[in-house]
Amino acid sequence: QVQLVESGGGLVQAGGSLRLSCAASGRTFSRYGIGWFRQAPGKEREFVAAINWSGGTIWYSDSVKGRFTISRDNAKNTVYQQMNSLKDKETAVYYCGAQKAPDMDYVPRNEVGYDYWGQGTQVTVSS
Repeated sequence: QVQLVESGGGLVQAGGSLRLSCAASGRTFSRYGIGWFRQAPGKEREFVAAINWSGGTIWYSDSVKGRFTISRDNAKNTVYQQMNSLKDKETAVYYCGAQKAPDMDYVPRNEVGYDYWGQGTQVTVSS
């Protein structure tokens, strides 16, 4: 069993920044890749970024590349997502998920590869 708790969401103007956190407990956090996904109203959940267990391999969706940065601090059991130059179309609930398999260099960009999710944190970007 693992628990994930997202935080750091809020209301920001377009062009602004937020830093999301995903705090984990209940499993050897440092062995698992973590992914960030988001879901806007009426839309499917979409991949945003992912980081493998060591932090040595990172993926971004094309839409956020160059503006978002994912990182992790295994000593604090936390993954971060720094989001800069936010756009109003990025208003969504942001979720973090823990990868099913441990010690993998590859982290999936599809939600079926994750077996634990947080409750999400709302990010609202005003234009």
